Amino acid sequence: MSAGHAGSGRPLPRLLLLTDRAQLAKGRGLAATVRECAAAGLEAVVVREHDLDERCFGALVETLLAVPGLTVLTSRRPHPGAAGLHLAAHQPAPTTGRFGRSCHDAGELARAAAEGAGWATLSPYAASASKPGHGPVVDPGLLAHPGLPIWALGGIDETRAADALRHGAAGVAVMGAVMRAREPAGVVAALLAALDGADR
Repeated sequence: MSAGHAGSGRPLPRLLLLTDRAQLAKGRGLAATVRECAAAGLEAVVVREHDLDERCFGALVETLLAVPGLTVLTSRRPHPGAAGLHLAAHQPAPTTGRFGRSCHDAGELARAAAEGAGWATLSPYAASASKPGHGPVVDPGLLAHPGLPIWALGGIDETRAADALRHGAAGVAVMGAVMRAREPAGVVAALLAALDGADR
């Protein structure tokens, strides 16, 4: 289930879930949703929630750190308990710690690799309902990057997840397809099955 290495830490799994509580169905809580997804096989989450103040953000991260078997990464701002930091394309690389970067073209991927990033997301892989009009879509040939494990992000469904692996991706990252789902755990299970099937 794992692919690629993020710095000196353990390998990141093939499926990364990026959070966005604003997309959740009415009545759904973010922590409970992530726990359900973890029960369905999710092994890693990137906590975004950029609008939260430091106290609330820290409390959310601590809650998710308590989920058994779940690797917790944070987006744009560090947390001492997190397994790593996922940076925006424009942010400077940290001097210490495990980090990855959001990338959108070959130049940004080259920069991430030169900085020593342990992973990158490449987006948009396909048209995304979470960010309509964001694009153009990336060249899937960029997913096979020597020395930098890349997760395809944007418009990921079961077919595109398997396709991304065939193009050389280390895995896929997903946000809206899970966050907006009536049954998020079911979407996670289906994506994991598609990723497993891509190797057969």
